[in-house]
Amino acid sequence: MNYRNNWVARRLWQRLGLAVGLMVAALVVQAQTAIEAVSGSIQGGVEVVRIDLTQPLGTVPSGFSIQSPARIALDFPGISNAMGRSTVEVNQGNLRSVNVVQAGDRTRVVLNLKQATPYKMQLQGKSLLVVLDAVAVASAPATAAPVFAESRSRDNLPLKDLDFRRGDEGAGRVVVDLPNNQVGVDIRQQGQTLVVEFMKSTLPEGMRRRLDVTDFGTPVQTVTTFQVGDRVRMVIEPKGQWVHSAYQSDEQFVVEVKPLRIDPSKLTQGPGYSGQKLSLNFQNIEVRSLLQVIADFTNFNIITSDSVTGGVTLRLQDVPWDQALDIILQAKGLGMRKTANVIWIAPKDEIIAKEKLELESKAAVLNLEPVRTQSFQMNYAKAEDIAKQLTGAGGGEKSSGRTLSPRGSATADPRTNQLFVTDVASRLEQVQQLLQKLDVAVRQVMIEVRIVEANDTFGKSLGVKFGATDLRANRGGDGGYQLSGDNRIAFGTSYSDVVAASGAGGTVNTSGNFVNMPASGMGMGNVATFGVSIFNAVANRFLNLEISALEADSKGRVVSSPRVVTADGKKASIKQGEQIPYQTCPAGGTTGCTTSFKDANLRLEVTPQITPEGTVIMDLDVSKDVKGAETLTAGPAINVKNIVTQVLVDNGGTVVIGGIFELQEQGDEAKVPWFGDLPGVGNLFKNKSKTQVKKELLVFVTPRIITDKAATR
Repeated sequence: MNYRNNWVARRLWQRLGLAVGLMVAALVVQAQTAIEAVSGSIQGGVEVVRIDLTQPLGTVPSGFSIQSPARIALDFPGISNAMGRSTVEVNQGNLRSVNVVQAGDRTRVVLNLKQATPYKMQLQGKSLLVVLDAVAVASAPATAAPVFAESRSRDNLPLKDLDFRRGDEGAGRVVVDLPNNQVGVDIRQQGQTLVVEFMKSTLPEGMRRRLDVTDFGTPVQTVTTFQVGDRVRMVIEPKGQWVHSAYQSDEQFVVEVKPLRIDPSKLTQGPGYSGQKLSLNFQNIEVRSLLQVIADFTNFNIITSDSVTGGVTLRLQDVPWDQALDIILQAKGLGMRKTANVIWIAPKDEIIAKEKLELESKAAVLNLEPVRTQSFQMNYAKAEDIAKQLTGAGGGEKSSGRTLSPRGSATADPRTNQLFVTDVASRLEQVQQLLQKLDVAVRQVMIEVRIVEANDTFGKSLGVKFGATDLRANRGGDGGYQLSGDNRIAFGTSYSDVVAASGAGGTVNTSGNFVNMPASGMGMGNVATFGVSIFNAVANRFLNLEISALEADSKGRVVSSPRVVTADGKKASIKQGEQIPYQTCPAGGTTGCTTSFKDANLRLEVTPQITPEGTVIMDLDVSKDVKGAETLTAGPAINVKNIVTQVLVDNGGTVVIGGIFELQEQGDEAKVPWFGDLPGVGNLFKNKSKTQVKKELLVFVTPRIITDKAATR
């Protein structure tokens, strides 16, 4: 009986507690603030959206605006929707409709506009009034652009500091430290300049200057700041194509000017941010709440770490949402990691620590994971070379170029050209992906070099012979001119001939020349001669004059054309010539000499590299060594011609990679003293010669990429 009474008592207390709970819940629901009605009207030419609530609000709600489509979103935390519907059609002025959506204990009111416009909010009893600025009609003249931030400061306060910095991707950043976060800012573009005005502000004398920031390498060239009435005006002059953005974080205002780079692979052009533009205006809002606003706008799932705290004052005007998120993260020292449509936001140190922990966990698992062996058939590459690449250059486990894990190994079979790899499953997958890129057919290149040697030799020579001949005979009873002493004079012969004849009692040969300066052939041909003799019948004597002259022109050309075919990135060489012997003997003796050989070859050594554009980069070493004309004691000399260079040439194109031009001129003149200087007649006592030798060496190179169906010519 007592047991039954206790059970009945417990049941009564449970029902009583349930009833009390229902009554408390009803009271809480009845006491919770709710939105009762939303209406739109035009009052004095101004559009006003009225939101009626059951209880008055303490502060105006936070909100943000979107440019495309034009929307204004207002968030009401702890407020429910009591209208019984979520859409209110207005279609009046610039307002299309109003959406009231409740999610949990929070309600969002979205104003769907025809055109984007600034707005103001004010509290009136239990109602919230949203005042929309007027939008100019098509026929009306364009109105002035809205200011960046309205001024709420009553006193004219001086700016604290002005600085210029270079940002990422060559952006120029003008950083201004404001006296407080109540300073109004207006920014507008006028032609190719940006004009920024700080309302109700003063500029210290030390900051009234013109900054030349050309050396920073940004689009911004100059920044000029000066005082205009009760405001400070800043004129920024960029050059080229650029885009700008402005944002304010607490008491710091930043104008960023980035160069506009055209990237054909991107759908939207810009300096890196392509999200929808939004405008944010918050005073000391919590960072977590601000991130929630961006999450609602972007439909991304944002996970915020518990260590993300603090507040921020932010003003953004027509800024892409991804840039706005980047600004918030930089201002608070946060980082993010994105996976699909989920963004995790935490302090940078926390992200680094977590990633380090994950890597250490993976390394620990890698040491415990079982290994297995997989074979790979190499088709184009050598299995031995691939094995060296997988295990590192030195084959050690600590090599920086090692692809396998410390427990992995690679073995090559030269006979079947197979590669056997032993490692964990994850590394085997990486090896398989790597081999798909390495084991491919390598393109080939044919390199043809032409070495052209041209010689041009020109020479001319002019000379004379002048003498006499004695034909007298049977004088003195003999067949010649018999000398009986040393008192005779002979013309046309040397003095030695006369003395020899006188001492021997012989005859004197008088058929010599007074002047013997004939032209030389210079090794280029026979000399042409022209002779004149004058005969005196009474004296039986001849007077002889002979003129010799030569003009020769010699031209020659030697063309050497080595060619070689090699794979992309592989060195190839070809040579042709002879080996010339020469002797080397120890100092101070001729015994113990050895014979060595020196190459005199035509040689081509080249390493080609095919670029993605289809051109060919070549490391060239071209030489042509020939046996010289001079012979020394140890052996003949060797004439060396060599060029070493690197050149980039189009496929099938020809380029001159080097050349040598040599010009040698020489003029010689021999004459009889005094007689050779006589005007006119002096040419009979002279010998003149002039030579000119031109040598030119040119080296041409032509690379051709060989396709599968192409054949060398």
